[in-house]
Parts: sequence; structure tokens; C-alpha cells
Amino acid sequence: MNAWIVYAVAAAILYGVHQVFTKLASSGASEGLGGLIVEATATATIGVYLLWLRWAGPWEQHLNGHGAVYSLATGICVGAGTIAFFLLFQAGGPLSAVPAVLALGSAIMVAAGIVLFRESWSWQQALGVILSIAAILLLKRA
Repeated sequence: MNAWIVYAVAAAILYGVHQVFTKLASSGASEGLGGLIVEATATATIGVYLLWLRWAGPWEQHLNGHGAVYSLATGICVGAGTIAFFLLFQAGGPLSAVPAVLALGSAIMVAAGIVLFRESWSWQQALGVILSIAAILLLKRA
């Protein structure tokens, strides 16, 4: 098994649980303050990871201007996305809406991979995009 698959499974589990906690938090925290706590905690978690790398090694961290600009753009998307999820749940949206929301994100990622990064296209990706669109249409009807 490729190492990236293990990381993909870990990320999927963590982001799935992340949405459950966001749903739970949204009834007792506003989108601004709740989102700030989410992102500050994420920053602290990454800080601890960096300290651990520095102490345990190997330290192979790097950053250039290109990486910094796109990291900032990513942070803006994550912060705004966290606010949007809090608002979704505070407006009465069900946790079951999250897979359809993420399905649209998945379709965007597949399209960007193919168009921007010239990644290969497969029937599995095509099926995933079709199912993502179907999920979005079903959510719209609900």
C-alpha cells in the first residue's frame, strides 16, 4: 500500500470527526468565536508538531514566497469554510448535508487536478464526479 493512502485515510477520519465536533459546537458557540477557537487550536496543534519535529528530528521544513502565498490563500479558505460550516449548522442544516457539501469540493479538486495539474483522468474519477453532482442535486431536493 502506498504511504499516501494511510495519510488520506487519517485525513478523512479527522475531517469527518471535525464536522461532527463543529455541529456540536455550533449550538453553543457563534461562528466567529467558535471558528476562532477551532483555528487557534489548529494552529497550536501544528505548533506542537513543529516543536516535536525540531526536538525528535528530522527537521526538513522549508518555505519560499510561492509556498507562503498559497499557504495564506489556503488559510483564508479554511477560515471562511469553518465560518460557513458554523453558519450552516446554526441555520438548522443537518450533519448529513456535509457529505454533499464535501462532494462539491471533491468535484472541484478533481477538475483542478485534471485542468491545472495535468493529472490523469480515470473512469473512477468520472464516476466520483457524477456521484458528487447527484449528491448535490439530492441535497437540493431535501
